[in-house]
Amino acid sequence: MKRKLLQSNAFIRSAKRIVRKDPQIADEIRRVLRLLSEDAFHPYLKTHKLKGFSGGSWACRAGYDLRIIFDFVQHEGSDAILLAMIGTHDQVY
Repeated sequence: MKRKLLQSNAFIRSAKRIVRKDPQIADEIRRVLRLLSEDAFHPYLKTHKLKGFSGGSWACRAGYDLRIIFDFVQHEGSDAILLAMIGTHDQVY
């Protein structure tokens, strides 16, 4: 089941910052977002539920040390994914 991806302002800002530092990562981010939309639990993504202060949110990998934090939400009556943040492991956890 394909889900719509919704981007928070924080996700947009952090993604722009990451791509500005390393323009070649943009293709990998696009590929991961497409995969996340199609199958949020694809083995490549290593999707896992977060604990602690981010409890209820989920994370997946978007490269060696790049993680995407997101939530499953409803949007206009359909399942969607709200992209909350993208960054290195240390930045998002």
